[in-house]
Amino acid sequence: MNLKYMIGAVIETIIKVAVLAFVVSFVLRASKEAYDFGFRVFADQPMSIIGGRTITVGIAEDADIKDIAAMLEEKGLIEDAKLFVVQELLSAYHDKIIPGIYDLSSNMTAMEMLEIMSTPAEEEAK
Repeated sequence: MNLKYMIGAVIETIIKVAVLAFVVSFVLRASKEAYDFGFRVFADQPMSIIGGRTITVGIAEDADIKDIAAMLEEKGLIEDAKLFVVQELLSAYHDKIIPGIYDLSSNMTAMEMLEIMSTPAEEEAK
């Protein structure tokens, strides 16, 4: 009887340690991912630093920020559409994107793209 109790206690301890290790591993991985995402939100980096390519994009009248971000990611102007949505949400250009046709470059940051897409055509010409 004492041996069965001891084996049960050892197995229970092993299971608890395994669950604890899994939880700690999950929390560390999630924390790293959250930190990396937060860092990228505020450390705005262009897709290419040297020799960016210019791409003409059209913003439709009914396009929301998720559609715009998906289109910019598809065209290779941004790395992550979800990141762009958060950057737009936290920027001074939130809900200020004007429908139209814009020339954007892969060496522009997200904030530079948002600024261009939020500037009326009259101010751009000046």
